[in-house]
Amino acid sequence: MEFSSRARQKHARLAGDRREQYPHSLQFYLEPPTESISLVEFENLAVDRLKLLKVVENLGVSYVRGTDGYKSKLEGELRKLKFPYRALAEDDYEARRKDHISHFILRLAYCQSEDLRRWFLQQEMDLFRYRFNELTETLMQKFLEHVNLSFEAIGEDVKNELVNELSASTPGFTLPKVKEQMFYKVGLADAVDLFRARRVFIKDGFAYVPFKEIDVIVLNNYRTKLSKALALTARSLPSIQSDERLQPLLNHLSHSYVGPDYSVQKNTGKISLDQIDALSVKSFPLCMRQLHRALRDSHHLRHGGRMQYGLFLKGIGLTLEQALEFWKKEFIRGKVDADKFDKGYAYSIRHNYGKEGKRTDYTPYSCMKIIMSNPPSQGDYHGCPFRHSDPELLKQKLQSYKIPPSGIAQVLELVKGMHYQLACQKYFELTHDVDDIGFSLNHPNQYFTESQKLLSGVREQKKEFSNSGNFQQKNNNQESINSSSTPTSSNAKADTELEGLEAYFTED
Repeated sequence: MEFSSRARQKHARLAGDRREQYPHSLQFYLEPPTESISLVEFENLAVDRLKLLKVVENLGVSYVRGTDGYKSKLEGELRKLKFPYRALAEDDYEARRKDHISHFILRLAYCQSEDLRRWFLQQEMDLFRYRFNELTETLMQKFLEHVNLSFEAIGEDVKNELVNELSASTPGFTLPKVKEQMFYKVGLADAVDLFRARRVFIKDGFAYVPFKEIDVIVLNNYRTKLSKALALTARSLPSIQSDERLQPLLNHLSHSYVGPDYSVQKNTGKISLDQIDALSVKSFPLCMRQLHRALRDSHHLRHGGRMQYGLFLKGIGLTLEQALEFWKKEFIRGKVDADKFDKGYAYSIRHNYGKEGKRTDYTPYSCMKIIMSNPPSQGDYHGCPFRHSDPELLKQKLQSYKIPPSGIAQVLELVKGMHYQLACQKYFELTHDVDDIGFSLNHPNQYFTESQKLLSGVREQKKEFSNSGNFQQKNNNQESINSSSTPTSSNAKADTELEGLEAYFTED
């Protein structure tokens, strides 16, 4: 009995420590985690957060941020992956711990290049924006105090004195609404975005910001801190890369694919070589369609193209014998004779099927691997056309495939925003006459599988074509939201608050 009482006391102390460690469901991720975790948990936490950020990216293009559809789908993903979503919950220590540790793991993985940093920053910003706007006013105030952003609220006498100016300078605020709303006196440097958009009253170097607009300032502050933290983390990479346990994991995460394993060939032998030309038009993603056309035209592909296309063909069901026949027939139509093919090329094909060398059964390339590694050079045809092609050449290619002008404009808009996988999703919709594919596209073989399901009637085909006007309107809305989170001022306390982080990454 005495033992049970002590155990309860110990558990109570532990619970108190946990609440102190994560006093709020939201944070700026200023303090790195210090506990020890296993490599298995390390990878599992990172993969779950990567899945979440992929959903954030897809929802950011498919929906206007802040709409009911956007919020319900994102909350559903947070629930499924067990990340914090209930701001009032006091017993979600494990969710808050997962949120904290997984952010820092992906920060390590995604600080390695400018493209990776930009992508990570954008998705983390969108996730933070959603979670912050879901807080009640009371919890927002507590969070602002928690991150030392407790701005001075103006008194009723000052508000009454400035009521006409506040109403005239703050869009959507009538005189009665001004009297109901709390206003904060904020330094102009922190509110420059609101000032530029003519959304606040300015006097004596201060902006008078209504509570509902405070999220712009908080988001700018978070972006500034996270941008600097990513730069600090990038500078620490040489010391991290010396750890033989972590570096392979981090490299894998930055090019990670988190969907089905297409090395398991469920359709082996079900596709004949005679079908490939027709399938390349109907069901190949643009990257593979480009490689197939180049192979047919020149009867040769360089190593990068052979690897990318060969593994894709393996994934859709070509057997080793079919692959050898396919490549040999095509190459001997060019400058390679049968003997040279058998000596110089057949080995690598058998190697991809796990029949030579280490006997590794190689996996078809995911979209992330194609986009982020081994960019094509002159004379190459591998890579992602949405990532690696000149926009004008991409436009011409899409025109040659009879994509309508409105559809081409949508694809190019996504490419301009560096949403390459989403541009491929749009290409799928345009070539299959559907208005919403209903899944996140992450793999060329996934594209092929879903296309075949649709064409065979397994998935219901929708004939309602998406309206280009709605797409443009949504993009305009997104741009206005994005512009509000562009960093234009540095927080005076950012350097001080990040000193501990810098010291952490510069330790021997």
